[in-house]
Amino acid sequence: MRGHLSFEQLRTAVDDGSIDTVAAVLVDMQGRLMGKRFHARHFVHSAFEETHCCDYLLATDLEMATPDGYASSSWQAGYGDYIMKPDLDTIRVTPWAEGAALVLCDVLDHHTHAPVAHSPRQMLKRQLERLAERGYQCAAATELEFFLFDESYAEARAKDYQNLSVSSAYNEDYHLFQTAKEEHVMRAIRNELYAAGIPVENTKGEAEAGQAELNIRYAEMSVTADMHAVAKHAVKEIAWREGRSVTFLAKTGANIVGSSSHVHLSLRDENNTPVFHDSDAAHGMSTVMRHALAGQLAHAADITCFLAPYVNSYKRFAPGTFAPTKAVWSLDNRTSGFRICGADTPAVRIECRIGGVDLNPYLAFSALVAATIAGLDAGNEPPFACEGDAYAAGEAPEIPRNLRDATDALRNSSMLRDALGSEVVDHYVRCAEVEQEDFDKAVTDYEIRRGFERC
Repeated sequence: MRGHLSFEQLRTAVDDGSIDTVAAVLVDMQGRLMGKRFHARHFVHSAFEETHCCDYLLATDLEMATPDGYASSSWQAGYGDYIMKPDLDTIRVTPWAEGAALVLCDVLDHHTHAPVAHSPRQMLKRQLERLAERGYQCAAATELEFFLFDESYAEARAKDYQNLSVSSAYNEDYHLFQTAKEEHVMRAIRNELYAAGIPVENTKGEAEAGQAELNIRYAEMSVTADMHAVAKHAVKEIAWREGRSVTFLAKTGANIVGSSSHVHLSLRDENNTPVFHDSDAAHGMSTVMRHALAGQLAHAADITCFLAPYVNSYKRFAPGTFAPTKAVWSLDNRTSGFRICGADTPAVRIECRIGGVDLNPYLAFSALVAATIAGLDAGNEPPFACEGDAYAAGEAPEIPRNLRDATDALRNSSMLRDALGSEVVDHYVRCAEVEQEDFDKAVTDYEIRRGFERC
């Protein structure tokens, strides 16, 4: 049994005993899968209609704390329930979990059964609906970079995540021999994701010792978001099963290249015909594509909080690291925030290079689509392409260099308030504030090492 299952196929698999567990999950603000494992017979009997969860799941942080300041849920409101409504079109087998299937759920208000507006899947659905109102649909792909360690998660935790051994000894970018040493893990990742209906194209070594990249086939944007979220979870489970660990932290060390999640994006019309390509236009970039690019450039600061959600995320942005610092565009140039790939071909597309691998794909996509729509509606042209080293482009607009600045840009974005709604924007502003407040209370190793004796 492989890939996606219809509900009837799931019911048959439950009857013949090949599936005994169904994980019903939502995607939280951090992009993680949260939910319940059902006995499969109970799921196909009744739980496929709906199940429930505490509403704090969409108002928490990485530690699962319950910070104050959210309008949607609080101690004062009593932390009630949300409805988790299984999306039966997303049922898939999970080869990394024996006898199991997984289904993604939409999040509904417990009383009105209306979609919860700040739920990540709902946010993306709404932006794709707005795009469809303008006659377009969106295709996308993401690159998932991560580090693979020899230690298990338990061993890494026991070491306080210090002095861990990465899976290779030197830069393994495209390096076939070096990546052979981790192939027992990466082969399982490729094959088991493919068997789960996630069309993996390849894995490769990335530009640092122990760094890997996973690439999944271009697809309709909501499908890509689902595949991204499931793949991240699966990579962790597979590494754990093999006695290893991976991290999707954006920056693991001061002298180590960060891990990104570049987003490739293009539009199609209602007939599924690509609309970014115009063979008569410069670089093959159609008017639609230029307007979309102009919108993403104009609102790059507004959307950075959704592309770089943590204090750590901003440690990636440094010259000479392949992580951008300037909100400029270029042709096939990896130093810019937005790169045009496939110029002069029907596959021409925009690659947003700002996001780290710690992003939530639904939130990142929602923000990028909102900026794209703003560009289409305004009809503006992008500035001239950046040539050469974008890090040295002194007059170019900067990507926010820290979470405080990105949070201010989000808070003050009239574009995102119009696109997402002020309640949603305020919810994620509070999410960013909680992250910053938590970090501000921390005493780091850097501070102690630097000042213990010399202060």
